[in-house]
Formats: sequence, C-alpha cells, structure tokens
Amino acid sequence: MSSSRRAEIAANLAAVRERIAVACAAAARDADEVTLVVVTKYFPASDVRLLVDLGVADVGENRHQEAEAKHRECADLRQPGGPVLRWHFVGGLQSNKAAAVAAYADVVHSVDRAKLVQRLDAGAQDRPGPIDVLLQVSLDPPDRPGRAGADPADLPELAALVEAASRLRLRGLMAVAPLGEDPAAAFARLADVRRDFVAAHPAADRLSAGMSGDLEAAIRAGATHVRVGTAVLGSRPSVQ
Repeated sequence: MSSSRRAEIAANLAAVRERIAVACAAAARDADEVTLVVVTKYFPASDVRLLVDLGVADVGENRHQEAEAKHRECADLRQPGGPVLRWHFVGGLQSNKAAAVAAYADVVHSVDRAKLVQRLDAGAQDRPGPIDVLLQVSLDPPDRPGRAGADPADLPELAALVEAASRLRLRGLMAVAPLGEDPAAAFARLADVRRDFVAAHPAADRLSAGMSGDLEAAIRAGATHVRVGTAVLGSRPSVQ
C-alpha cells in the first residue's frame, strides 16, 4: 500500500470527521450519533483496506458487480477476531440483482418498491443474520424524470412488507437531496416524513442522508448516517 495514498486518505478522513463534529455541535447533537459511510465506488479494494486500517467500519457501494468483487477481495477483513467491516449498498437496486446483493450487503439503503423486498429476503436465507433495510424516499417532484425512491404515501405499505420478511430488519429511511435544490429545504421535508415514520415504527430511527457537499444540512435535519465518497477518497478515477 502506498504511504502517500494512506496519508492522503487519513488527512481527508480527519477533515470529514471534523466537519461532522462541527455540524453536530451546531445542531446540539453528539458526534457519536452520526455514522460515516465511506462510499468506495470506482476505488480499489486497497483503499477499503486503508480505510479499515484508519478505523472506518462502514463502506458503501453503488453498483452490484463492483461491490461483489470488492467484497470478495476483502473477505479476510471479516474473519472472526478481525476488524469490524460493514458493507452498505447505497445505489439504485435492480430487482434482478437484489438476491445477489443480499449475499454480501449488511445494510441496503435503497429499497423503494415491493419487488425488492421479496428478492432481498430470498437472497438472505443463507446469511448468519438479517439485513438492515432503509427505505429510500423520494424528495423529487412526482413528475421529475429519473426520479428514484418511494413516494412518502407508499412508505407504510413498504414498511409492512419489510417487517413481515423473515430475514430483513426495518431500520429507517434514506434520501438524496434533489439536484438544483437547496439541500436544507429538501432535508427539512425529509425530517417531517421521518417524524411520522418513526412514530409508526419506533425502532426504525436511522436516517441516511447527506453526502460530501451537503452533510451539514443533513445532520441539522437529523441524519444518523452520511454517505461520503469524494471528500474522503478524492475525485473518482476517470477510467471506470
């Protein structure tokens, strides 16, 4: 492993952790309430190893094929007695890939339709424990092209399906601030949705929101998990 790469990641990681601490202090929250998920999309497995060596316990991936390969390359990091390493699947999930994702993902952030629930549950049957599931809620206007996430009105039905699944555990919500909108306004709407959701599902109190450019706004709105890639690992490689 390159010592210069390790130093680069360590410096970036320290800066992001400081941003989280400052944002939590401003919101009168404890920094321990916020989990940093470092998104390693397009970066090599060697970076995952460096992150774990630097104390990161949670890494996120967006694409199944890359995530599966990286998980396999890092299998030794999850041996009994080794460091804690949780794999988060944070990208859009195709229904025909859901069962395969269930084989390695400890947390899936992007469940937004009923078909995914059944397939994730089927794929998780051989796991030692359940998969933590977050429901992705859309903050975009209903008519926006490429809109991802469930409509807030559909969350009760989707939550009921997850709770009925034998190998899934409902843990909360996930959202992405719409492009071109003030993240603070978007996350304020998310906080309202979350308040009603947690009232109905008290144990599902996680909120995955905020990335490199808007994690402060997400923390003000109650995020418990922030998904950060560029600010820790740098610009993504041009060859992908």
